[in-house]
Amino acid sequence: MKTDIEIAHSTSLEPISRIAEKVNIPVDSLEPYGKYIAKVPYRLINEEKVKQSKLILVTAISPVKAGIGKTTVSIGLGLGLNHIGKKAVVALREPVWAPVSE
Repeated sequence: MKTDIEIAHSTSLEPISRIAEKVNIPVDSLEPYGKYIAKVPYRLINEEKVKQSKLILVTAISPVKAGIGKTTVSIGLGLGLNHIGKKAVVALREPVWAPVSE
C-alpha cells in the first residue's frame, strides 16, 4: 500500500478555474488565492438547488496537535462520491496541514 506522501506526490493539482468550470461556477466570479484556492461569492448560491442537495458536515470536538483526519475524510468523501457519479464539492475551512507519514 502506498504511503500518504506517495499518494500526494502521485496526484497532480488542477487549477481552481478548471474545477470551477466543472461545477458551473463562472471563473470571473472567483476570488482566487493563488492557482489552487478561491472563494466563491454567496450571490452564486441557488436556493432551489440547495433544497434538492445533501450536505455532509465533517467535524470533531477534540482538537489535537497533528489533526484527527477531518480534511482527509472530507477529501476522501468528495473523491469517492465523484467517482460513483455524484456531483460533489468539498469546502475546507482552515484545514490543518499536519505532517504526513512516510
